[in-house]
Amino acid sequence: MTNQIRANSILPACREDIELHTADGLTLVGELARPLDREPVATLVCLHPLPTHGGMMDSHVFRKAAWRLPALAGVAVLRFNTRGTSSVRGTSEGAFSAAVEEKYDVAAAIEYAEFADLPHVWLLGWSFGTDLTLMHGLDPVVAGAILLSPPLRFSGPEHLAAWAEAGKPVTALVPEFDDYLRPDAAVERFRAIPQAEVVGVPGAKHLWVGDAETVLDEIVRRVAPGVTVPLPREWDGPIESGDMNAYADRTVAAFADTPVPGPTTE
Repeated sequence: MTNQIRANSILPACREDIELHTADGLTLVGELARPLDREPVATLVCLHPLPTHGGMMDSHVFRKAAWRLPALAGVAVLRFNTRGTSSVRGTSEGAFSAAVEEKYDVAAAIEYAEFADLPHVWLLGWSFGTDLTLMHGLDPVVAGAILLSPPLRFSGPEHLAAWAEAGKPVTALVPEFDDYLRPDAAVERFRAIPQAEVVGVPGAKHLWVGDAETVLDEIVRRVAPGVTVPLPREWDGPIESGDMNAYADRTVAAFADTPVPGPTTE
């Protein structure tokens, strides 16, 4: 029976709860979703938006990636809560550190992917997660980075310079109506990384509400170029439905009238 893939559709995959252990002694909760019937062609390590403003491993684009991409694209998806962050999966130990001690969280996730022999590891950052990617994600294991709604708030010129020198691919998906950095400004800021690709997404906003399918297609286009996009919008096989009520009171980003913490300074 063919079913339309909806926002709450969960396609078949091998899913397991995981724990990450940081170098500074914390345990972080997460999930790894792999293709059910084949080895993955690539791996996404997801770094979520600001936890102080509702960001978590279940922020909707990451949730949909984990629910769809193992089946539709053969891509493994590793999601986790950074320190002090809660979701249905649980709460990670520690406390929010404004992108400082989160360096240990990023390292623990990359290390887990490496030890699990997951192939072609890409970092997928969203908002605050893009800063974590740029600041702490330049690891030999990492093949490249995809940045969703990058505000470039915590990361600085030295981090862009490091990615430029490394030469690894960087793609920034920038909403036309982003709250913090819009496409034209993003093109200028990312000139510091010659190999960076800035993709403006017409009509989109920082939260990507209504544009998740576009985002997933653009991700797959880069991490799994052998997969045809756009991805199917229907599924001929078993399909489950997620509980959307579990996420009804959570958002994924700051708004103009809500203060957003910046980098801490000594």
